[in-house]
Amino acid sequence: MRKQRHQNYTNCPVEAALDVVGGKWKAVILFRLLEGTKRFNQLRRLLPNVTQRMMTNQLRELERDGLVRRKVYAQVPPKVEYSLTDLGKTLTPALHELRKWGEEHMLGRLEGGEAVGDSTKRGQSPISAP
Repeated sequence: MRKQRHQNYTNCPVEAALDVVGGKWKAVILFRLLEGTKRFNQLRRLLPNVTQRMMTNQLRELERDGLVRRKVYAQVPPKVEYSLTDLGKTLTPALHELRKWGEEHMLGRLEGGEAVGDSTKRGQSPISAP
């Protein structure tokens, strides 16, 4: 379970937001759910490096915090779908900005095997487009 650090976030709204969406996989799960409703195994295929246990925990926390809706169908085999709630959809602009920032500043470096900052050693701009 997620450990909330504080009961009251009067001093830092960023801390409050990160308390809900922070974690290694939550933002990625939310981003994938922007594409539409997904079943558990669809999400697992989109996130091959996450364990089943971690995926389950992250989805439970997102559901508990009101960002993700879990719909269970009464059938055999069981069918469960995940989608964003209205509150979860309010994160759309922030998630798109994170994607844009990642594409502009990180993707080329990570795919090319460079660590962040390595390109400056060869006289290249640290903020070059991929």
